[in-house]
Amino acid sequence: MSAKIYRPAKTAMQSGKAKTHLWVLEFDQESPRKIDPIMGYTSSGDTRQQVKLTFETQELAEAYAQRNGIEYRVIAPKDPVRQVVAYPDNFRYTRTQPWTH
Repeated sequence: MSAKIYRPAKTAMQSGKAKTHLWVLEFDQESPRKIDPIMGYTSSGDTRQQVKLTFETQELAEAYAQRNGIEYRVIAPKDPVRQVVAYPDNFRYTRTQPWTH
């Protein structure tokens, strides 16, 4: 039984950063998914894939995994790099690319 510990990125649908401060422990897929021949649904007998545990800090998530004997890997969060751009920069005379419509 193995799992990954990560901090989720913000959703693309909204500009807010709700639920991005929590760390998530998510179990890896143990058995492959199967396609039902009659209905075409995808199913799996592995119910651990449905479990997502949230923790306040990375250390708490790691402690939980160690306490329960779960192999884990930590995926480091990638914080976005913000570029500060001003509207008047579009019309600078020292602009390297020509301004076109």
